[in-house]
Amino acid sequence: MTDTVLVTGATGFIAKHCIAELLRNGYRVRGTVRDPVRSAENVKRAVARAGVEASGIEIVAADLLKDEGWAAAAQGCRYMLHVASPFPITQPNSREELIAPARGGALRALTAATKAGIERVVLTSSTVAVMYGSGLPHGHIYTESDWTDTSRTDITPYIASKTLAEKATWDYVAKTQNAPELVVVNPGFVQGPALDPDLSTSLEVLQLMGKGAYPAAPRVEFPVVDVRDVAAIHVKAMTHPAAAGERFLATEGSASLFGIGRCIADELPDLKGKVPKFEMPDLMVRALAVFDKRLRSVLPELGVVRRCDNTKARTVLGHTFRPPEEAIAAAARSLRKLKVI
Repeated sequence: MTDTVLVTGATGFIAKHCIAELLRNGYRVRGTVRDPVRSAENVKRAVARAGVEASGIEIVAADLLKDEGWAAAAQGCRYMLHVASPFPITQPNSREELIAPARGGALRALTAATKAGIERVVLTSSTVAVMYGSGLPHGHIYTESDWTDTSRTDITPYIASKTLAEKATWDYVAKTQNAPELVVVNPGFVQGPALDPDLSTSLEVLQLMGKGAYPAAPRVEFPVVDVRDVAAIHVKAMTHPAAAGERFLATEGSASLFGIGRCIADELPDLKGKVPKFEMPDLMVRALAVFDKRLRSVLPELGVVRRCDNTKARTVLGHTFRPPEEAIAAAARSLRKLKVI
């Protein structure tokens, strides 16, 4: 009998690639969305663009902020990939706007998994739950043992939400009898091919660059990962005996926003005049962020280079990562194919 995997937040960028990867590996997939009537066919069409037969995907209703639907969604599944979590391009004024669905949704998913007897849950966290500690030396290389300090006043609501949600899941499995095994994947800035025009925040950044929204780029750099690698790591971590109870950083190198713009121009030369032409001084970015909320997300990154060590994913899971240039080029090509740049 083929095992069924529950994938939460099935309309998301990472989730759609996870669904495609699961189908390639012979699993049945049940995906949660807030509105199945509106989303079911869109998810199936998007996954089909990844080159897999998607007609058999089952789409059910579950909302991160509501208890209804979770028990039914988890019933009969052997594994769960909890991918759903809010990631807005514009940060809200209040942390709680993101913390409530991120932490509350993760705990609803884990509670349902426990009651349904699901064996293992793979949680999608982020490198932002790792990279904002306090008192670390200059040049520190981040590993799975690092944690973001949520008491810091300079981190965004998104950073706080991902960290607190992940901590809540580890606390839950430590204290709950018969809880499923937990594995956490911490991806960097996710690039790679979009499967439909419903773009993730990370790809919206490329879209804005390709449309000429930013003639200059803030002086920031992020760890990068290809979404196809993120999906593959989720599926490997779901069953690998040595993965239970572990975190895995999913990154390969890094890229600056200016460098991302250069990659877009290299892949799509007609956009050379639209991508950022220089890097803005930090003082200018801080001033503009008063008026442009999208810029507030990058303020903690200005002038800081954070490096992550992906040794654990490579050695334990045996995964080989695509280079960041390949991920960004694939993203740019997909956006052109979808006619959004």
